[in-house]
Amino acid sequence: MSAPTSPRPAAPARGRQRVSPFSPDAPIQPLWKPFIAFLVPMVASNLLQGLSGSLNNIYVGQMLGVSALAAVTSFFPMLFFMISLIIGIGAGASILIGQAFGAGDTSRIKAIAATSLTVVLIMGVLVAIFGGTLTRSLLTLLGTPPDVLPDAIAYARIMLIAAPGVFVFLLATSMLRGVGDTITPLKTLGLSTVIGMILTPALIGGWIGLPPAGVTGGAWGSVVSMTIAMIWMTVHLRRSNHPLAPDRVFLKAMGIDRVLLGRVLRIGLPTGVMLVLISTSEILILSLVNRFGSDATASYGAITQVINYVQFPAISIGITASIFGAQAIGARRTDRLPAILRTALMLNLLLTGSLVVLVYIFTGPLLGLFLADPAVVARARGLLHIVVWALVIYGMGMATSSLMRASGDVLVPTAISGTAILLIGLPIGWYLSGPMGLEGVWLSYPIAFCLLAAGQAAYYNLVWKRRPIRRLV
Repeated sequence: MSAPTSPRPAAPARGRQRVSPFSPDAPIQPLWKPFIAFLVPMVASNLLQGLSGSLNNIYVGQMLGVSALAAVTSFFPMLFFMISLIIGIGAGASILIGQAFGAGDTSRIKAIAATSLTVVLIMGVLVAIFGGTLTRSLLTLLGTPPDVLPDAIAYARIMLIAAPGVFVFLLATSMLRGVGDTITPLKTLGLSTVIGMILTPALIGGWIGLPPAGVTGGAWGSVVSMTIAMIWMTVHLRRSNHPLAPDRVFLKAMGIDRVLLGRVLRIGLPTGVMLVLISTSEILILSLVNRFGSDATASYGAITQVINYVQFPAISIGITASIFGAQAIGARRTDRLPAILRTALMLNLLLTGSLVVLVYIFTGPLLGLFLADPAVVARARGLLHIVVWALVIYGMGMATSSLMRASGDVLVPTAISGTAILLIGLPIGWYLSGPMGLEGVWLSYPIAFCLLAAGQAAYYNLVWKRRPIRRLV
């Protein structure tokens, strides 16, 4: 009787074998090795996530035309605005989970995750109710071109009603990274992307016995593929006895622990506010772009798709610096924090810089994936060249602020980012849009990114690294 039951005690041990690179039990190795091991799957995950959105736009643009692409594009800043606070909560939860993971406190990991999940579910339901009913008013307020407004409303309403599932997906991805797991999110996004590649064009074109869905086919394809992937991830986490598996212990902890929630929000709200500021800037920039007509709106969508891919290494490196910083603080190895930042800056220069060079070489073919009109492609080429080089600078600022966020210091870095993007960059874009047109709007991005990076570097060197760093959990 003992032989069949022997594997059961061993299963939880697999979860406990996951150790932080700053744990005394971790093998001694150069920091860049675990950094790369964590980073590569996360970059691949972000690429897959971007690929899913890009394929959606490619299908819409190529199958339905520029007007349909403009309709879909008009919704993205509003969606990003809606989910910014959720992303912030996920960032706060992942940092606290990272500190608990560095300290080896499994029970604290589950408690943080359960509280965060409860709050995100509540917020998702609220967004679904209010966002879904106010879709027309929100898109009209953005100045969406009248010729694409009906399609934009139809697309946005579906995505907003699906907000609870989207929010849980984003939160789960963030929390898994807190315990050093970037493989499960990669597999989940891979499954979602493959399903979306097959389902989305079938729904748009009506190839599966249903009437052609038009632009709403892209929304339904995203919702269905994400739902199936989330079901798979839940089953996978339970079968592998993952520290964040939704098992009985996790479900019993569901609810709101006010102390833990306060700590999550202490980090998450400023982070969410920073994202809100960025999305607000994007919304206002889009409203400026919309004044130049549907072609300009479609160009904006294509350019932002290319930019998103170049940003993926910079964003992923920033997240890695934040998680590694949190784990080092949890393990009481604050002496490793400067090395974490140096590694992040070096990798950002190498990876993001390489992608920027590739974009300059292959600008035409990349934009041609999203835009069928040669005249629109030609105009978008010059606009992309104005901004893409500054993404390397943006990555430097992102890495620096992310490391500081790992200690819970988020207010000043958020203020620096908000000032650079919203209070300086946006007014410059509005001012330059008069004499320079669209070129002036896009020029505001490199100006804001340079100011952001300089401000974060100054605060890090003059203030943050001279302060004592303590664990939050």
